[in-house]
Amino acid sequence: MAGEIVITPVSGKSDLNAFIDCAYRLNANDPNWVPPLRADMVELLTPGKNPFHEHAKVQLFLARRGGEVVGRISAHYDELALAQPPEQGMGPGTGNWGLMEADSEEVMSALIARAEEWLRERGMTRVLAPISLSIWEEPGLLVQGHDHPPMLLMGHHNAAYQGWVEAQGYETAKRLYTYDLDVRSGFPELIKRIVKSGERSSRITVRTVDKSRFAEEAAIAIDILNDAWSKNWGFVPFTETEKAYGAKKLKPLILEGANMIAEVDGEPAAFMLSWPDINQKLKDFDGKLFPFNWAKLLWWLRNPKDAGFRVPLMGVVSQYQNTRLASQLAFMMIEYIRRYAVEEHGASRGEVGWILEDNKGMVAIADAIESKINREYRIYSKTL
Repeated sequence: MAGEIVITPVSGKSDLNAFIDCAYRLNANDPNWVPPLRADMVELLTPGKNPFHEHAKVQLFLARRGGEVVGRISAHYDELALAQPPEQGMGPGTGNWGLMEADSEEVMSALIARAEEWLRERGMTRVLAPISLSIWEEPGLLVQGHDHPPMLLMGHHNAAYQGWVEAQGYETAKRLYTYDLDVRSGFPELIKRIVKSGERSSRITVRTVDKSRFAEEAAIAIDILNDAWSKNWGFVPFTETEKAYGAKKLKPLILEGANMIAEVDGEPAAFMLSWPDINQKLKDFDGKLFPFNWAKLLWWLRNPKDAGFRVPLMGVVSQYQNTRLASQLAFMMIEYIRRYAVEEHGASRGEVGWILEDNKGMVAIADAIESKINREYRIYSKTL
């Protein structure tokens, strides 16, 4: 393609709209790309609306050729990530880029180079990417599973991007997997026996979340998460503001029977969240809720029939990790959610993830319930 590529920082509402619109145009012919809600994208990228910006510095860039937008990228670093131990993946000097889209390898190369330059100017010595924007949102580049749409809050990328990114000197730092399973027929006999054993224990209580006090329930879950994941690769803690923000954002997705908190001796010990896959509806919305799509979505969320369900987050407090009790709590919550999704909503499919490739406990659980890897994402690393 002829013409000079010009990379400029996003400045003002018009540029922000162009940044958001770029993804819709470049992915318009991909039948498995699900358009995110445009209002959600504006919120994600706007300081004062998304609390990520309270502890992160973000610069968005647009690539133009002949005045036409042909690509985009974010460059950013998270102060909380910089404070993490280096052996856990983040740490001092680690910046990120993400939200990248490009119509050619030439454009992708120019965008990555500009993001690296911005990070280098701010003292970053290493890149982990793509991360869009937080490790808790859409980390990694899709390298396997382009043949089906992602479930909610999972990324979907042009298959060519893998080669384009790796050509810029990026090496795989970590693989993230999602696991697909048929939830209709139940789990193997071993899992059933483990669940029944837990049900006989006087120490264990597994309950659904109470949506009438969801802010409190969400805080319990995030506190468990901060403890359970604190030693995991890539971990960055949630702030108090993010706890409140997350509770508000997630509440419309919460079906009480699909979200569990497990208690041991009366104290919260584990949680598991499961959400109906709203991507099934968003796929036809072209990123817009108005004038009528908001009503369609709310109506569907009241009773999502034949929906897939995704388990995006679960955790067991550190004191029980690497014990038989940890897997027992996980299997109990998975089984109760499975029953609810099938019996109440006619679900046939579930998805668990993402899961780090070396998270032996979660990989073992995924294998035990006979789920199969259906998508792989990679987070890449490069020294600046």
